Amino acid sequence: MLKFIFHSARRNVITAPSIQKLPKVAPADLRESYVDAIVSEIKTNPCSLIPVPSIYFGGGIFFEVKNLSEKISVYIHIPFCAAKCNYCAFNSKVAPADLRESYVDAIITEIKTNPCSLLPVPSIYFGGGTPTVLTLNQLGKIFNAVRNKFHVYENAEITIEANPGTVDKNFLRELRTIGFNRISLGVQSFNDALLKILGRIHNSKTAISTVTNTRNIFDNVSIDLMYSLPNQTLDDVKFDVQRAADLNVNHISIYGLEVEEGTKFFQLHEEGRLNLPDENICGDMYDYITEILPRLGYERYEVSNFAKDGKKSRHNIGYWTGRKYFGFGAGAHSYSGELRTSNIADVESYVKKIRAGSDVSQLEEVVTKQAAMEEFCFLGLRMTEGIDAQIFLKKFGENIFDVYKNVIEKNLRLGLIDISGDKIFLTARGMKVGNVVFSDFLLS
Repeated sequence: MLKFIFHSARRNVITAPSIQKLPKVAPADLRESYVDAIVSEIKTNPCSLIPVPSIYFGGGIFFEVKNLSEKISVYIHIPFCAAKCNYCAFNSKVAPADLRESYVDAIITEIKTNPCSLLPVPSIYFGGGTPTVLTLNQLGKIFNAVRNKFHVYENAEITIEANPGTVDKNFLRELRTIGFNRISLGVQSFNDALLKILGRIHNSKTAISTVTNTRNIFDNVSIDLMYSLPNQTLDDVKFDVQRAADLNVNHISIYGLEVEEGTKFFQLHEEGRLNLPDENICGDMYDYITEILPRLGYERYEVSNFAKDGKKSRHNIGYWTGRKYFGFGAGAHSYSGELRTSNIADVESYVKKIRAGSDVSQLEEVVTKQAAMEEFCFLGLRMTEGIDAQIFLKKFGENIFDVYKNVIEKNLRLGLIDISGDKIFLTARGMKVGNVVFSDFLLS
């Protein structure tokens, strides 16, 4: 038996770094001619009716960029942390220095071998894990690899996540020198007892000093806060929110705890040893947060995000508005508008495959028109400005009020959405039960 392998030479398609054959950006007419040629080659092959147990279409099939002037966001995943928190289900781990160094080399190789160069990049985001467990030299090398590969806008938003306890004044100053201009600090709470329950490495004093130092060095500082935590009260939430406002951060992201499988919290919950606040108290916490932050000068621009002084997260807005993006690193995702891909999540396997020149990327989803319409709606509805019917029409060639007639009428009747001109958006009540509304916009 024979195995057939078909190779595509379309290199306006972004592939995994291992695929370096026939590097060519080709116009549509050449691609069509290539298809005709390969069909002829197959037809004229003198061997007919041989049993074929497998067929493999190889080459550039993963990530197509049709417009080389189109903006692309860049995400860098650093899957390392100083300690694994009790609630964390992210792709992260505590790792020795030699593995971190090997990983840095691998991610730089992945960036350098990406076949699309000089695409315009308005935002870069270093997430994790805790990116600041890497050395300044390592972070600088990764950042320079991105800057050398793509056309990073002079005014690009360049964010790095950090945790209190992993950065001091000198480290923060050097981050500015490297080129970072926004920091997102994983504070979670200013309550020592709650921080201990969460398994955080910092205490409230460290959190306050880190936020203060960062605010003195960066003019764009975001912090994460959590609610619905074990043993947490409404007064605890009030204290955390006020403390964040007193520290004059520019941006606050608020997240309700989700107990996810594979975490220590999940195990404790299964054993009945996780004392979570009841649903009514969690609702009171949510109501307080969403009512008080605007009074304190923070505009709510997305379900979980509040900003003052116009410091909205431009990178995340790119996700919510459908901008294409590259993700580099173990477990990172990429999106082309038509395809979604993901890198293998295991750090050691990622490093090994990069070293061997093997493929680390896998096709996750072919985004159909229906899926794209659904995503446009539920991501757009996350933002307070909502969905723009004219953009929907331009993007999909269909009237949103026809496609979603029954859904829109139902949620209007329930008071979960409202309409103003061409905009469809969640009401305050709709924001509170956003997932219910989002599910209504699934067409399947």
